[in-house]
Formats: sequence, C-alpha cells, structure tokens
Amino acid sequence: MTKSLKLAGGIALALSLLSQPLIAQTRPAAAPAAAPAAPRAAIVPGVGVADLQAVVFGSNAYRDAMQNRAVQYKQVIDAAQARARQIDAELTRLITQFNADRTAKKPEATLQAEVNQIQKVRALGEEEIKRMMAPVDLSEAYIIEQITDKLPQAVQNVLNKRGISLLLTPGSVYFANPAYDVSAAIVQELNILVPGVQVKPPQGWVPREVREQQAQQQQRAPQAAPAAGQPAPAPRPAGPQPEGR
Repeated sequence: MTKSLKLAGGIALALSLLSQPLIAQTRPAAAPAAAPAAPRAAIVPGVGVADLQAVVFGSNAYRDAMQNRAVQYKQVIDAAQARARQIDAELTRLITQFNADRTAKKPEATLQAEVNQIQKVRALGEEEIKRMMAPVDLSEAYIIEQITDKLPQAVQNVLNKRGISLLLTPGSVYFANPAYDVSAAIVQELNILVPGVQVKPPQGWVPREVREQQAQQQQRAPQAAPAAGQPAPAPRPAGPQPEGR
C-alpha cells in the first residue's frame, strides 16, 4: 500500500514536470534577446564520477538474475502476498471497528485495547511476512554479492583504460559535467566479467556482512575450554620451582 502511494506520487510529480515545457510554449510572450554563449567548461583529465550501486543494478547479470528469481521463488512470493492480503484484511476490520467505537464514544479503555490489538496484529504480520520472504531476500543478497565481487576489477579496468586517477561518487560532488560519468563504462566491463550469476545460494550460505561479524566474534571470544574427558592442566605449586637438569 505504501509503495503504491509513493509510486502514484512519483507519477504525479513526473507528469507535472513534463507538462511544464508544454505550458511554457503556449505563452504568447516575446522571445528575449539571445544571451551570449557561455564558454564551454574544460574537462579535467584523470577525474571520473560513478554511481557504483546503480552500476550493479544496471548490470545484465543482476537484471537477468532478478527475473529468474521471480520464477524460481514464485511459490514463496505468492504465499507471502496471499498472507499479506489476509493480514491487511484483518487490520482493515480492526481499524473499522475502532473508528466505529470511537464515533460511538466507547470507553477509553476499550479504545486503547483496540489500538493495542491493531499494533500487535501489524507487528506480528510484518514479522511473519519477513520470515516468509527470508529465502527471497537471501537470494537477492547472494546475487548482489556475486556481482560486487567483480566490481573492483570492473572499476579498475575503466580507470586504466581512461587514465582516471580520481573516482568520485555522485554523493561526494555538488555538480559534475556528464562527461565525467563513467558508470556506463563500468557496467560494460561488469557485463564482461560477470555474464551471469546463480540465483539460489548454497546450503548454509550467509551474506558477507554476517560472515565478517561471525569472524569478529570468534576473534573476541576467549580461548576454548579443555575438551570434555580431558583433565585440565594441574596448577603449578607456589614458590620457587626446581630448575631442570
């Protein structure tokens, strides 16, 4: 529901922006005097800009894998969508009842209990849908990791071919001439390095972030206790010890 509202808002905004030039063209105003052409900005060699997240999502491997994922996980997705509709219907019924009771001036305790129930159903529903969609989410993480493993090489290939020594992200610059954007070139290199990826992760696979966290926890963990059935080393007696011969 939220996504639909956001999408509708985005479409409305896009239509309003697209209509602006048409409205401007219908105004019968005299054309202003032509301003002198601004000098063309020089392109500094050795500098590039790239949106690496957009590069991954724009690669052929990602798009093909996402299409395959929708097919391979169709039963899971359909089941989650069906359950989400059931939860949405239950929430609608509870909210309708709450609004009716509030209009009828039901006791505050009754209304609060209904609010608590709505919040509980919503929270449990979100957790349930998240559990159902866990295999699908894990699949996407596996797809992305296979592609990003080759991303540094794709970037380096473009840097070498174009002689770039400074690569920036769009978020780190206020404005950049489109000539600096090398995202499309990196996508082409990525398509060569990663023509395709697997959709289903192997048994027991976890994302890189989880593996790194597990490794850090193991490093911080104290030394393992002696194995079961093996006696612990005897404590050394206090005082000076005899020297070995």
